[in-house]
Amino acid sequence: MGLLSEGSPLTWDETKALAQHVREHGIEQFINLYARLRDRQGDVLKWGDEVEYIIVRFDDERRSVQVSLRAPEILAKLNEKEAADPQGVKSLWRPEYGAYMVEGTPGKPYGGLLAHFNVVEANMRYRRMEVAALLPENEMVMSITSFPRLGCPGFTYPLAVPTPDDETCAARSNFFPDEAIFPGHPRFKTLTRNIRQRRGEKVSINLPIFPDKNTKSPVEGSIPALPNHVHMDAMGFGMGCCCLQLTFQACNISEARTLYDQLTPMCPIMLALTAASPVYRGHLTDVDCRWNVISASVDCRTKEERGELPLKNDRFRIYKSRYDSIDSYLSPAGEKYNDVPLVLDEALYKRLREGDIDHLLAQHIAHLFIRDSVSLFSEKVHQNDREDTDHFENIQSTNWQTMRFKPPPPNSSIGWRVEFRPCEAQLTDFENAAIVCFVVLLTRVILSYQLDFLIPISKVDENMQNSQKRGAVLTERFWFKKNITAIPGGLGTGQDERQPREPTAQQQNGTSGADGDNDEYELMTIDQIINGKGTFPGLVPLINSYLGSMDVDADTHCTIQQYLKLIQKRASGELLTTASWIRKEVVTHPEYKSDSIVSEGICYDLLRKAKDIQDGVLACPELLGNNISSKTTDSIPVAIEKHLTKHC
Repeated sequence: MGLLSEGSPLTWDETKALAQHVREHGIEQFINLYARLRDRQGDVLKWGDEVEYIIVRFDDERRSVQVSLRAPEILAKLNEKEAADPQGVKSLWRPEYGAYMVEGTPGKPYGGLLAHFNVVEANMRYRRMEVAALLPENEMVMSITSFPRLGCPGFTYPLAVPTPDDETCAARSNFFPDEAIFPGHPRFKTLTRNIRQRRGEKVSINLPIFPDKNTKSPVEGSIPALPNHVHMDAMGFGMGCCCLQLTFQACNISEARTLYDQLTPMCPIMLALTAASPVYRGHLTDVDCRWNVISASVDCRTKEERGELPLKNDRFRIYKSRYDSIDSYLSPAGEKYNDVPLVLDEALYKRLREGDIDHLLAQHIAHLFIRDSVSLFSEKVHQNDREDTDHFENIQSTNWQTMRFKPPPPNSSIGWRVEFRPCEAQLTDFENAAIVCFVVLLTRVILSYQLDFLIPISKVDENMQNSQKRGAVLTERFWFKKNITAIPGGLGTGQDERQPREPTAQQQNGTSGADGDNDEYELMTIDQIINGKGTFPGLVPLINSYLGSMDVDADTHCTIQQYLKLIQKRASGELLTTASWIRKEVVTHPEYKSDSIVSEGICYDLLRKAKDIQDGVLACPELLGNNISSKTTDSIPVAIEKHLTKHC
C-alpha cells in the first residue's frame, strides 16, 4: 500500500490547503536525497516478493462464504515474532486496505545466487501456514485476487451494513461498509475519505457484464448511463483486491533506470498471464483482471481534470488515474519512445533541473507531483528537508503505477530499487513462486544479454487495456519489439545519465514521433512472446540459454524448469489462467442460471474447491499441469552457502 506514517490525520480541507507545501518540500527532499546518493555504486542484487492474502470464513451448513474482518487481530499476533527478533524472522507482515487482508514478505531479501530461486515457494508456504495456524477451523487464508461477492449483502463476518447516507463514513458506499476497511491505521480511511472529497463525488467503477443468454439489463445496482455494467462505488473494490509484487535492488541508479524501462513493456504481458479476477460484486464480468478496477477506485481527479468540464479551478487536464500504467521511460535508450503527452508541473520541473536532476528523471518526478497529497498527518507537516523524505514519499507512494522507481531510503543500506506491480495473485504457492522466479530471471537475462524490449509508451498503454479483456492470453495480440537482442544506444553501458539533456519543446511535452518507426515492433500473441516464433527467440528459451551458461544445482534446476513450463503452458493455452478457470467453474456449476450471477452457493463451492487446490488436496491439471513436485526447500544448501561466504 505504500508509506505508513503514524500520526493524527488532517481533514481534506486541511490537507488541500497544504498541497503545495507538500509538493515543494517533497521536491527539495528528493533533490537533497539525489545529491547524496546519485553516485552510489556496487549494491548487490537483492530482491523480494509481496503476496497479499484474504481471510475467508466458510459456513458449511449454509453453504456460504464471507470475508473475515479479523486481520487486525491476526496481524498483531504475526508481528509479535518480528518485535521479539527483527533479524531472525522468516516472514514480515504488514496491514493492507481491507480488514480481511494481510500482506506477507520474506523476512530477508533474496540475493544473487540461483539457489535462492529454490527457497521462494517454501517461504510462501511457510507464510501461508503461519497465518493458518492463527485461524479457527472454519477460516482460511487464501491468495485470491478478488473475493467474488465483495459488496454483496452479508459479505463480511461479522456482518456489517453499508451506510451511504452517514456523513461521518469514509466511503459512503452503497455496497462496501467502512467496517471492511482496515481500522488499525488511520491511512486507509483517510485515503478513502479524501479521495472521495477531492473528486467531489464517490468514485465510479463500471465493468461490462459477461453477456450470457439470461443476463438481465440493466444490471442490478448499475448506473443509468451504463446499464450493462457492474457498478461499484468505493475504494475498497479496488484496494480490497490482492496482488503479487516484486522489488529489485540494482547495483546503481543507471541499472535501476534500465530495469524500470525494460520491464515496462512486460507489465501488460504479465497482467494477462496472471489474470485471476473475472467476478465482481457477485457478477461474472467481461474482463479478467483487477487493474482498471483499482485505477477507478482511487481516481481522485475532478471533472475538470478528467476533461468533463473546462479548466477553471484546477491546474491540469490529467489523462490517467493516480493508479495506472507509467507515462515515461527514464533511461536514455527509452527517451525516443516517450510518445504520449506528459503533463508536468513546470515550476517543479525547473526546480529539479536547477537541482542538477537530468531531464528524464526531472520530468518523471514533476509528472508524479501534479497530484495532491491525499493523506497527511499533523505531525509530519514540518520536516527537515535535508534529512526527511516523508513529503516526497507522500506523493511518490500514492502514485500507484505498473512500475515504481524507488530511491534509497535516507540513512539506509538499501540501494536504488525498482518495483514490478502488475501481477495478480494466484491460488497456489507454486504458481506465485513461478511468476516471481520468471520475472527475476528475466531481469538477469535483460542485463546479461542487454536485451531491448522498448516500444512507444502509447503501445504499452494499448497493451494494458487489451491485457484485461476476457481470455486475452489466447485472443489478443500485443505490441512487442521484433528484435530484442539488438543493443540500443546507452543500454547497459553504464554511461553517465546525469548529463543534462536539453529537450526541445516537443520532447518536453513527451512526444517524439516514435510511432512512425513501426518496423521495430509488431503485434504478437503471448505464446509467441514467451515461447518464440520464427526469428523471435521467445523469453523462456532466452532464460534457458542463460541458465545453460550458469552453474545450477540439481534441485534448483528441477524447480526452475517446472516454473518455466507453467509459464510456457499458460502462454500457449495448454493450461488455463486462473481467471479462465474461475469462469469455467462458474458457468458449469449446476446452480448457474446463465444469468451472469455468482450466487452464494456457487461462490462457496468455487472457493472450497480453490482451497483444496491451494492445499494440494485436489489435483487440478487444467490449471497446474501434472506431477507438480518442485524441489523447493527452506534454505539454500550448506555447500552453496559456504561457497558464497568463501568468495565474499
